[in-house]
Amino acid sequence: MKKLLICLSILAIVACKEEAPKDYVTLSGKIENQSSDSLFVYQGRAFTKTIKVNEDGTFTDTLKVAPGMYGVYDGNESTSVYLKNGYDLNLTLDTKEFDESIKFSGEGAEANNYLVEKALMQENLIEPSIFDLEEADFNAKIVELENEMNAFLEKNATALDSTLMANEKMQISQFKPGITGAYKQQQARTAQFASYIGKPAPNFNFENVKGGKTALIDLKGKYVYIDVWATWCGPCIREIPDLKKLEKDFHDNNIQFVSLSVDDGRGFKGDTKEERAELAYEGWKKMIAEKELGGIQVISDNGWKSDFVQEFKINGIPRFILIDPAGNIVNADAPRPSSPKLREVLNNLENI
Repeated sequence: MKKLLICLSILAIVACKEEAPKDYVTLSGKIENQSSDSLFVYQGRAFTKTIKVNEDGTFTDTLKVAPGMYGVYDGNESTSVYLKNGYDLNLTLDTKEFDESIKFSGEGAEANNYLVEKALMQENLIEPSIFDLEEADFNAKIVELENEMNAFLEKNATALDSTLMANEKMQISQFKPGITGAYKQQQARTAQFASYIGKPAPNFNFENVKGGKTALIDLKGKYVYIDVWATWCGPCIREIPDLKKLEKDFHDNNIQFVSLSVDDGRGFKGDTKEERAELAYEGWKKMIAEKELGGIQVISDNGWKSDFVQEFKINGIPRFILIDPAGNIVNADAPRPSSPKLREVLNNLENI
C-alpha cells in the first residue's frame, strides 16, 4: 500500500508539472492548385526554410524562429506571415485567388488573419492614380490615408502582441516619407522622359500570340497605347480589368492597345535558363487565354534586354507608353489604365 501511495504521488507531481512551452513553430496546411512542390519561408538573408508540399497540396513542418515578419513564397506568389515560437498555424489558400483565399487557423491565426485583411485593405486603399495628383492634393490624400490605417490598426489591436503592434506602428510611421519619396521620384521620372516627346518611337517586331509577328511600324496611322508587363507582376495584373474596360470603351476610336510581355523565365521553375524561358512562354499564352486578354498581345524576343525595352529605359513594370499615328512619342511614361488621368489624356487627343 505504501509503495502504491508513493507511485500515485509521483504520478500526481508529473501530471501537475507545467509543460514547457514549444520552442518552435508548427506550420501546416493545404494549397489548392499548387504552383510547385515546395514552400519557401524566408526573412531576408537571416532565415530560410524550404517546406515540401505533397501532391495533394498538403504540407507540415516545424521552424525555430525569432518573433517577426516572414515571407512565404509558393513558387509564383508570396504573402507575409507573423511567426513566433509556440505558434501552431494552419494555412490554406487557392493559388487561383491567392491573396483573397488565404486563411489561417490555430494558435497565431488571429494576428495572421489581421495581416491578410490589412493587405487586402491597403491594396484597395492606395490607388496608383495618387501619383497623378498635384502636390497639395497629394499631401492631403496622404494624411487621409494615414488616418485610415491608424483606425484599422486600432480596431484590430487586441489581435496583436506587443512585437507585432510595434512593427505595425513603425510601418505606418514610415508610410508618409516612403510614399512621398516615390511621388518625388515619379515627378523626376516625368521630367526625365519629357525629352522623348515628339521623337520617333523605336520599332519592335515581336511574336504575336495569334501567330506571326507584329511590328510597331505596322500600326502607323493609329495611336498606340503600349502596356509593358509580365505574368509574375502583381501590379501589372491588377491593371488588367481597367485595361480591358478601356479597350472596350475606345473600341471604335483610332487607337490600338498593345500588351508587350517581358516574360523571360522569372517566377518559373526549371533546371536551365532555357527551360525557365520556355515555361514562361507557355505561362504567357495560358494567362492570355485564362484572363481573355484583348488587344494585340506580343512578347519581347529578349525579355528586358530587347532594343525597344532598353531604348525606353524600362527597368520596372508596369510601364505604359503612348505613341501617335505618325509613330512619334506622345508620352514615354503614360498614365496607367486605372488612372482617371489616362481617359482625360485620350479624350483630348486629336483625331482619335
